[in-house]
Amino acid sequence: MFIVTILGNNSAVPSNGRHPTSQIVQVNNELYMIDCGEGTQMQLSAFEIKRNRIDHIFISHLHGDHFFGLIALLNTYSLLHRVQPLTIHCHEGLKEIIDVQLKHSGAILNFELLYNFLPNDDSVILQQKDVTISVVQLQHRIQCVGFIFKENPKDRKISKEKIDRYKIPISALLSLKKGFDYIDENGTIIDNQLLTQNALPSKSYAYISDTKYLPELAEKLKGIDLLYHEATFKKEDEVRAAETYHCTTIQAAKIAALAEVKKLMIGHFSAKYKEQHLDEMLTQAQEIFPNTILSLEGESYEV
Repeated sequence: MFIVTILGNNSAVPSNGRHPTSQIVQVNNELYMIDCGEGTQMQLSAFEIKRNRIDHIFISHLHGDHFFGLIALLNTYSLLHRVQPLTIHCHEGLKEIIDVQLKHSGAILNFELLYNFLPNDDSVILQQKDVTISVVQLQHRIQCVGFIFKENPKDRKISKEKIDRYKIPISALLSLKKGFDYIDENGTIIDNQLLTQNALPSKSYAYISDTKYLPELAEKLKGIDLLYHEATFKKEDEVRAAETYHCTTIQAAKIAALAEVKKLMIGHFSAKYKEQHLDEMLTQAQEIFPNTILSLEGESYEV
């Protein structure tokens, strides 16, 4: 199971009916949060997402629409007597911001808050049982990164028919799943290919946060299954996009096409656009990259 749920799809200025950026990435039984804009914890409640299952939060950069909901979420965790540690993957300045807020509110968290400060290069920042997460450097008005989630290689699938035919003991199944041949008590080697089937292909998700148009990103996103790329502006607002270090619908679609991704999802819409404008933004992107969808709040998308 590899699913992305949209909690907020709006950019910095509040917009009635849309919330600042936040997403939940589910890989099997693990939930990961990307960005935590204002009102994120209300969205968690609205969409019945169990906040206590989140142990890692990834903050792409320190513009408020990407983290203003974090202190509220931390406070709620404390009120609900959370005990398990929470790790925030972020730029160093966020710790200072949180420390000041906790200090002057007199709040004492009853769980351990850990920090993993983001590197200045493209590298792996977290390796889990089922997924490896890395960062890619973006170009915004301040330091900003994107996040890439890649499923780890899966075990081979056991063929029950072949296992029964060759009378393979249960004790050998784990090594077979890992790709090893079976050697019986007589020293006879049974090739792994006879006993197993290829594993399902691993999936990947990339989250490209606020950035100016960077065609060179495409090489780093080659073959991604689902690419989320900010598309703050319509194509006719390209000058404004460049001024603010953001992208247009067309530019996001060009990245997707260059990277040969499977599917593109656009979001981080400017508050100047109302709901009726979003379909127009989608159409613009689809002119370049047909397999494009909108990020819609409350919707979950399978990778």
